[in-house]
Order: sequence, then structure tokens, then C-alpha cells
Amino acid sequence: MPHITTTTIIAVAFVLLAMGAVIGVGLLIADMVMPLVQSATQGESLRDRFAERFARLRKHHDADDDADEDADDLEESTAVLLSMLPGAPIVVDESDEVVRANPAAYRLGVVDDDVIVEPRIAQAVRDVRAQGGKTTFELTTMTPQRFLHMADADDDGWGNAAPAGAHATPVAVSRPNWLRVTVGRISERFVIVLLDDVSERVRFAQVRDDFIANVSEQLVKPSDELQRLAASLEQAGLKDEHIAQDARKVRRTIAYIDHMVKDLLLLIKAQEQVTPTDENRLNVLSEARAAAEVAQPLAQAHAQRIAVSGSDGLVVHGESEQIRAAIDKLIENALEYSPDGAVVSVDVKPDRDGRNAVVRVIDRGTGIPLDEQQRIFERFYRGAQQNERTSEGVGLGLAIVKHVALTHQGSVHVWSRPGQGSTFTLVLPLDPAQAD
Repeated sequence: MPHITTTTIIAVAFVLLAMGAVIGVGLLIADMVMPLVQSATQGESLRDRFAERFARLRKHHDADDDADEDADDLEESTAVLLSMLPGAPIVVDESDEVVRANPAAYRLGVVDDDVIVEPRIAQAVRDVRAQGGKTTFELTTMTPQRFLHMADADDDGWGNAAPAGAHATPVAVSRPNWLRVTVGRISERFVIVLLDDVSERVRFAQVRDDFIANVSEQLVKPSDELQRLAASLEQAGLKDEHIAQDARKVRRTIAYIDHMVKDLLLLIKAQEQVTPTDENRLNVLSEARAAAEVAQPLAQAHAQRIAVSGSDGLVVHGESEQIRAAIDKLIENALEYSPDGAVVSVDVKPDRDGRNAVVRVIDRGTGIPLDEQQRIFERFYRGAQQNERTSEGVGLGLAIVKHVALTHQGSVHVWSRPGQGSTFTLVLPLDPAQAD
């Protein structure tokens, strides 16, 4: 047993005395305060008062939990509704923050960084929140640049560094998005925006109208030529040379119409979206070589040469006829704007990220003025600098290239300087299995 000293006994005694003093003071204070507490609580005990206060706090906390659950239920129901709605729906809260949005809303240029950036839609949201009801209108937007597949453009395609300045900037093409927008209030907090992308219908209608207008206009010329030939044949004593000359004009005009009709049909077909499947995997270099074979007669007629090189084994999903036609149009365009004896290069390789196949068609031809580079991909657009070989062109070749690129989820852009040539770049997403 441990030895207990006198010092230890004295220390314990002092502790007990201190505890007794604290308890005594506490009882004294309680006797003094209790009448005041009972008066304030109208005779209620402190324990009952604390119990009532705790129950009141618990009830308030439960109400907050219920409100949170209601908010969560609203969010869950909104998410379910969004998953069922077609198009690209957007939900905006009372602070104009986008709380739910289909990814397509970003690609269509309406939402960025959880905010509606299209001014007309943003104003419609504020108006509907303040006034109720709904509003519907049509709108045209442009796809943001970051959603376009851009190839590396550090050089002009010949290994030369692209100089600074406007002429060295590659011009990328995208297409407008035609939207039918409906804005409506679904609660005190939320406004919903429904985006119906009607772009494909509008594009098809435009191509159809262009087809009718241009074919009708161009048919006037061969009709006049045929009438002239018929009149020549009716007249007696005409020389065979005169008749042959009229016949050549008719044949040339008919060939022009045939070319235009084929290009318009190809352009219409290029409007159809391409869905990746196991059956439509294509080797890009093989398609480029096949396109070069088609263009060989044109090259040989002017002592020109087509040089195809690049990485074999790059695979994309697409329609062979369309991709081959797009590359062929780029090669033909390069040949027609290059001098006799020139070399047109076709280079196929992956981009730096290894996610896209890049097809560059490079020439040392006349080049394209900067003010025309933004328009050369428009249907039936004809630049000012035409030569003898291009004067009777249709103006659909580059439009076909653009639509083939876009329907294959890719892009096309041009780098050009007058007098130094052009580089057209077709970018196509690689097969995801290959890109990974």
C-alpha cells in the first residue's frame, strides 16, 4: 500500500473545501435567481422551458429539411423532364445562372460558363420571369470556335513558318445554326429555354432553292445554243465548219450543266449526318490516293503532277464517296489555279493530339485575296481572280468540301497568300479506338 503523507492529506482537504465552496455559492445563486426565472417564465420550470425551446428548434430544423427535400425534388423532376425533351433544353434560376443545360446548348453558341451568352435569349428569360407566360422566336447563332476541329497551322504546308499578319491566319469555316427558341416560366425560381435546332431543314431548303434557281438560269444558255444550232441546220448552203462550231458550243454548255447537276446532287447528299459504324471505317490515305487518280486526267492535260504522301493506317468513320469527292475537289481546285507543270501535294497525317486525321492539299498557285477567304466556301461564290480554265466553273466545289467536313464532325480551313499559293486543310476525327 502506498505511503500517504501529511502533505497529500492537506491537499485533498483543500480540494474538498473548494468543491464545497463552489457548490454552496451555486446553491445561493440559485435561491436568488429562481424567483426571477419563475416570474419571467410565468411559473414554468427551467427544464420545461428548455424542453419547449429544443422542440421549437427541432421543428424549425425539420421544416428546413423539408424545404431542402422539396428543392431536391424539383431538381430531380427537372432533370427527368430535360432527359425526355427533344432538342437542347436549358433551365435558368432566379440569378440568371444556368443550372441545367444540354451539351448541345454550348455547341450552338447559346450557353457558356453556366451563363446564357446569346443576348436575345437572355432578355427573353428576364421578360418571362417578370411577366410570366412564354415567348417563341427564331434565331441564328454560330458554333463557337472551340468546337471546331482545328489542325495545327504553324506552317504553310511546305515547311515554311507562317509569318505574322492577317494573310498568315488560317481561316476556319463553320456554319450557322438556325434555332426555334421557346422561353417559359416553370416556377417562381426557374425559367426553361427550349432550343429546337432546325438547321438541317433550313439547309436542305436552301440547297433545293439554289438548285432550282441556278439550274433554271443555266438552262437558258444551252437552250439558246440549241436554237442557234437548229437555225444553222435549217439554213441551206452553210459550211460544215460553221455547223461544227455551233455543235461544240452546245456540247460544252451541256457538259457544264451536267457538271453543275452532279455537284448539286453531291451537295445535297453531303447534308446527311454520318453515324460511325463498324461498316464505314475508312483509310484516309487510301481515299486520298483514290481521289488523286480521279484528278490525274486534269493534271496530265497541263503537264502537272499530283504527289500523295503521309501516314498509312489513319482510320476515320465516313462515307467513302463523300470524302473522296471532297479531296478530289481540293485537288482539282489546286490544279486549276496552278500554272502548267506545277506540282500539287497531298499530305495525310495525324494532328499533334493524335485525335484527328489532317489532309493538306498544297499548291504554289495564284493564291486567294484575304477579303475573299471568308466567302470561298459559300455555294456558287466565284472569286475575282479567274483564269481561262476556271472561268466556267460552277462554284460548288469548296461548298461540297465544307459540308462533307461538317457532316463528318470535322472542319476545313485555308491558309493562302496571293502569289504564293494556298493550303487547304481537311480535318476528320479519327476512329475513337485509334485515337485512344
